[in-house]
Amino acid sequence: MDQSIINLYDEYTHKPLTRQEFLRRLAILTGSTAAALAILPMIEVNQAHASVTPADELFTERIKYTGVNGEMEAYVARPKEEKKYPTVIIIHENRGLNAHIEDVTRRAANAGYLAVAPNALAPLGGTPANEDEARTKFQQLKAEDNLQNFIKAFDYLATRKDSNGKYGCVGFCWGGGMSNDLAVNVPSLKAAVAFYGRQPKAEDVAKIKAAVQLHYGALDERINAGIPAYEEALKKNNITYELYIYEGANHAFHNDTAPTRYNEAAAKLAWQRTLDFWKKHLS
Repeated sequence: MDQSIINLYDEYTHKPLTRQEFLRRLAILTGSTAAALAILPMIEVNQAHASVTPADELFTERIKYTGVNGEMEAYVARPKEEKKYPTVIIIHENRGLNAHIEDVTRRAANAGYLAVAPNALAPLGGTPANEDEARTKFQQLKAEDNLQNFIKAFDYLATRKDSNGKYGCVGFCWGGGMSNDLAVNVPSLKAAVAFYGRQPKAEDVAKIKAAVQLHYGALDERINAGIPAYEEALKKNNITYELYIYEGANHAFHNDTAPTRYNEAAAKLAWQRTLDFWKKHLS
């Protein structure tokens, strides 16, 4: 797939670019409207392609907790044995809680964690099936209210008898930015992992108490532009961190429902590094 097409799709999914404008520009890149429509299924995320990690050996549930502007909802998974587990927050992309992120939640549970995946769009009625509608809803979120809704997830975790109080998180894309924000704003967080996420302000990095692990695709110029300032601030403030850049990988390389951007080798390596990082800092 031509990188210019992938970059256009990235722009479409992260900026207020209408679908009409996206298709117009895609037709220019591919040579015709017919060619653009033919290539769409190879570009767009399709939840039907989501991996399905069996839940047979897991305890799963859907819960609600109090947010600042209404009830928050979350998908929960953990091993079936009733005991206290190290606990991780799984943070979705800018499409809301979907089948892919629920699968990632079960993957974390299979690794021995109580995994909780909040849905940022819950106060706005939940995740629409149409991704354009979901992205529009994200533009309606108030940043501070949204951050507080995720911070309040830790208040909820404190009430669970199956959490041992050792907290980590992982976020992807939009969720990667939130993972960085939680590292800045949640002192009890011990391990924050961000996949190709927006970096926090350099002046806020001093507030981080957690160890931080960062994953980036080498071809993701938009997000990678913020790496140098973030890394400099991490070093300056003596924050424990790991930073990995995956050659040949695009933004969203971990998402197996995004056929042109998913990079199986990078995704598997980055996930194993995530599990190793959690084991080191949450055990």
